Amino acid sequence: MDAVHVGWISILPPIIAIVLAIITKEVIFSLTAGVFSGAIIYSIAVHLNPIVGPVSVTFDIIAEKADLNIIIFCFLLGALVFIINASGGANAYGRWASKVIKTKRSSMLITGFLGCLIFLDDYFNCLTVGTVMKPVTDRHNVSRAKLAYIIDSTAAPICIIAPISSWAAAVGNYLKTTGAFESDFKAFISAIPYNFYAILSLIMVFFVATTSFDFGPMARFERESQNKAMSSEPETVTGTVLRGRVFDMIIPILVLIITAITGMLYNGGYWSGVPELHSITAALGNSSAAKALVWGSFAGLLSCMLLYIPRNIMTFKEFMNNITLGMQKMVPSACILLLAWAIGGICRDLLSTPEFVRSFFVSSGIPGLLLPVIVFVLAAFLSFATGTSWGTFGILIPIIIPVAQSVCPELLMASLGATLAGSIFGDHCSPISDTTILSSAGADVNHLDHVSSQMVYSLTVAFTCIIGYLIIGLTKGNVILSLSVSIIVLIASIVILHKLDTRKSILPISASSAESR
Repeated sequence: MDAVHVGWISILPPIIAIVLAIITKEVIFSLTAGVFSGAIIYSIAVHLNPIVGPVSVTFDIIAEKADLNIIIFCFLLGALVFIINASGGANAYGRWASKVIKTKRSSMLITGFLGCLIFLDDYFNCLTVGTVMKPVTDRHNVSRAKLAYIIDSTAAPICIIAPISSWAAAVGNYLKTTGAFESDFKAFISAIPYNFYAILSLIMVFFVATTSFDFGPMARFERESQNKAMSSEPETVTGTVLRGRVFDMIIPILVLIITAITGMLYNGGYWSGVPELHSITAALGNSSAAKALVWGSFAGLLSCMLLYIPRNIMTFKEFMNNITLGMQKMVPSACILLLAWAIGGICRDLLSTPEFVRSFFVSSGIPGLLLPVIVFVLAAFLSFATGTSWGTFGILIPIIIPVAQSVCPELLMASLGATLAGSIFGDHCSPISDTTILSSAGADVNHLDHVSSQMVYSLTVAFTCIIGYLIIGLTKGNVILSLSVSIIVLIASIVILHKLDTRKSILPISASSAESR
């Protein structure tokens, strides 16, 4: 299928999907409508059959854009998590962890620290942190929406500022195509202080976890979780006696992590003998993280079989039945992923949305001082609409670098940092982002609950980023002043919004009390 240029109409599919999701609260229906609307636009543009054309395009693009390794990984991880729960391992781990992690605050902080430790890949981060910390945060009545927020906000943000990660290697590859830097790795390192969204997102996670200064929908979810104690009992599985120990959860997760990391290095060519790949960074950049995650989750399931069946924790038949039940729980997430990839594919590959955004950007005549803030907003819009940060990197970096060099060279690194920051922000907010979807799956929370509660926090961080990029433009690249002001504004915003939300939640109670008196 050849791409067509339809101008501003190319942004309609994601807008339709997002608006419908807000109105109907049905994400699968909304994404399907977005994909189908894009297929209709494309069919009209290339004069396909008005009935058969949209249907054919819809299912062709779903089949073409599906990453089967990620789908398989989701199903295998669902099976792994269900089996660990069914064995009693998660329950035993939760009881043990509650003796070590004794407060709600510490459970959230440790979740954040664990998210920062797993910096190799965001997919790996989302599902691993959710699996390990969900029993702990449940016991301390942390809402699943809050857990999903912490997972999501320490996944991509830590990966994009970690020098050794699949993200660093991908950005390095995009920088190489510009030919503007002697060392792409050095350029990536130099841009880290200018990536305000990633830095401020991490600061906000730990500040909110420490203070519990929640606001917006997140505050409502947190109040609800406090009002009704969340059950920490594992799911009931017919015929299974819950006799698991702590190591029945720890060992399979360690096997998954070690196998996945080793697998990334292996399929990235670390041991291939190729000199260019004989470094961790290069091998990670050349690796297939999704394939390695499949290997890791399969190895985790095998370790469960060897741990549970010989000790009569569950029979072979129960083990296989639990695999099926665990996979069934991942069906909604898999459907959302398929549709999200499809709508992104329609926009990128069929309707030329990136080309429309690029031409709009080039013809806009941007003043040099406003370059970082405009780049941030543009990257955020493109990433939000397409649901991909990596795709946004690939589109904008080759455009932004030469523009910055010619318009305002002193803001080159600030413009690169703003490109990466805006891409992360849009991806973080977008309900069609695979990272957002996997964070919902990792925390086992309704996807739209995660999106709605996280978006307010993301917009707060983005607002402070805009202030920071305005200052950095006016000061011609003073990153210390810009970042310092942004941090102060962020913390002040959180405190003010929390106080306003608290006052709002108390007012109805006060009013009703006054009426009763």
